Amino acid sequence: MKLREKFRYGLDWPTVVWISGVHLMCLILFAWYFFTWKGFILFLGLGTITGLGVTLGYHRYFTHGSFKTYRPVRWLLAIIGQLSGEGSLLHWVATHRKHHQHSDAADDPHSPHAFVGTLGFLWAHLLWMLPKMSQQERSALHARWAPDLLRERLFLFLDRTYLWWHVVLGLIIFVTGWLVWDLHTGTSLLTWGMFVRIAFVFHSTWLVNSATHRWGYRNYETDDHSTNSLWVALLTFGEGWHNNHHQDQLAANHGVRWYEKMLDPTYLVIRLMECVGLAWDVHRHRYTPGG
Repeated sequence: MKLREKFRYGLDWPTVVWISGVHLMCLILFAWYFFTWKGFILFLGLGTITGLGVTLGYHRYFTHGSFKTYRPVRWLLAIIGQLSGEGSLLHWVATHRKHHQHSDAADDPHSPHAFVGTLGFLWAHLLWMLPKMSQQERSALHARWAPDLLRERLFLFLDRTYLWWHVVLGLIIFVTGWLVWDLHTGTSLLTWGMFVRIAFVFHSTWLVNSATHRWGYRNYETDDHSTNSLWVALLTFGEGWHNNHHQDQLAANHGVRWYEKMLDPTYLVIRLMECVGLAWDVHRHRYTPGG
């Protein structure tokens, strides 16, 4: 399929504006000019929390059911994942489940093998989100791949109010910094705590789609092109052990070799939750590399 056929209905302008807006605000606010250590600490703290909202919440819990937890924790994971900027829970989970069902095949939403070379990388990394999808298509995607989540009113509410959560969080961050310190600090907290953080979470997560289906090593001969990547794992709290994940999608642990296990922070958080009684029925990898 040619690229223009993917865009036969035009651009999804809300998505285009959201993604380009985040990057543009990083440039407009000039991140280095507004750098403060307070802003950087907020970037690290919120980046870690919302990043885990994606890796632990959206991915390992909601998409694959790698463990069970209490309903309030379930709700909290959904909200934290929403604040990552990665999209609503319903849409993220539905798309990812479809990816696993059709990994690197024709119906995969974001395979880098859909096109040759650099275009394939860009498609998997970013471009796949930009074609226009009608409300009917979006609803059909959710109904087909995330019917369990459609039964919970909170998740429907989060889907409808996606953007407003970020507006409110941004205002809280900015006003707090302004009132507690000064205008420069408030702008710094907004720049680093919102726009730089979301841009970083964007690209680190997108690398799982683009990089770990093209480059890396394979512990398992799966029916797709998934690979393991150390540097992607470092950026994504262990999500870079992608070939391991495709071999056993239910497993809460993505690292299986000793060094992979050491660099799978998402699983370590799940283990901590298990130790304090916040997680149970934790699925663990059932396959030994080479076995």
